[in-house]
Amino acid sequence: MLIQFRVENHRSLRDEQVLSLVAANLGGSEDPRLLRPPELGESLLPTVALYGANASGKSNVLNALAFMREAVLRSHRYWEPEEGTPQEPFALSSKAQKQPSLYEVDFLVEGVRFRYGFVLSAARIEEEWLHAWPHGRKQVWFEREGDHFDFGKHLHGENETIRGLTRANSLFLSAAAQNNHAALLPLFGWFGAVQFELSRSPLLGLKPLHTALLGNLFSGQLSLFEEDNTARQHERESVVQLLRSADLGILDMRVVRSSRSVFDKDAEIHLRHRAEAGHEVWFPLERESAGTVTLLGIATRLVRLLRRGGLFCIDELEASLHPALGLELLRLFQDPRHNPKGAQLLFTTHDTNLLGNVLGEPPLRRDQIWFTEKDQAGATHLYPLTDFHPRKEENLERGYLQGRYGAIPFLGQLVTAPEEEP
Repeated sequence: MLIQFRVENHRSLRDEQVLSLVAANLGGSEDPRLLRPPELGESLLPTVALYGANASGKSNVLNALAFMREAVLRSHRYWEPEEGTPQEPFALSSKAQKQPSLYEVDFLVEGVRFRYGFVLSAARIEEEWLHAWPHGRKQVWFEREGDHFDFGKHLHGENETIRGLTRANSLFLSAAAQNNHAALLPLFGWFGAVQFELSRSPLLGLKPLHTALLGNLFSGQLSLFEEDNTARQHERESVVQLLRSADLGILDMRVVRSSRSVFDKDAEIHLRHRAEAGHEVWFPLERESAGTVTLLGIATRLVRLLRRGGLFCIDELEASLHPALGLELLRLFQDPRHNPKGAQLLFTTHDTNLLGNVLGEPPLRRDQIWFTEKDQAGATHLYPLTDFHPRKEENLERGYLQGRYGAIPFLGQLVTAPEEEP
């Protein structure tokens, strides 16, 4: 479970910004939506929404977390030894471009709280650290400054050997996982389990929706759609049920292999549609709409997360899902019956219905709402709604649209009328 994310000097996030998923004390009775890990002593939020004007930097919060994940998973194997790091500092300041960037997460893994982070420049990893709190008492597992490492007595394993394999531009955690460091593999696995639905990859730029989805499926999820896969039959049925509930006319799915090969690259996903006169037609995925492809990609990961736990980050929820589906997604994450493992959802949105009571009781608590706003220098500031101490009965949607909490655009004249043209 994610407790807190801290970032500095990543894209528009020039100054240190902190996103906390620790639930605030809002009074009243115990909220059944909250996650209550017994090892932590604090309740956590199952979902958090980021609001802000276009280009205010809310997507960069998710991108920064995605960049951190990619660095952990890929730096040891895929970052070229002599090419430094793919740092993305604040571009509107020559001073910031010469400074390093910081990334840090507090998270729970197997009942233990960890704090892991690193600082990188364009040339190398400048700092890296890992602290743990088993039984509530702090332990320093390792700390790194440049090429100097200090290993705590509680981190057992081939630390010195792996240190010798760790390049200046790769993370020790990344190298340790690639060399089967038993104590650190669960932490590496936590990062690997974090899922993203982003229009832009943190390292590869824009990706077509079909390409991104097929890439996810071919990396090990395609077997989910095999009708004879009894081990994952429940997951497959859950995905099919979600597609049926979305009112897309989809009834079923299957994998069609172009040869007798068992390799995923020789397979196609087909979806069965309801047709006229009671007939049914199978379409390959390539013929489906971008919305259907996106929903399928979300559904396959959503089902696994709710069954196993993890973090799902979605950029512009309303662009990926119809508002009714988005609302249902929130309810799944906030219902202990459907989310027994404490999965979490972090998303950006412009949908103000989630703030108000048009659809009944507001689906978001006040501490689940965060904002991003840029200052005159183009730097993003991230802050929670609770900073404004809104009253329990306050109309949050109206207050947001009126600019009471900031994070909205102040529009000038968008188009010049013909009679005003020179």
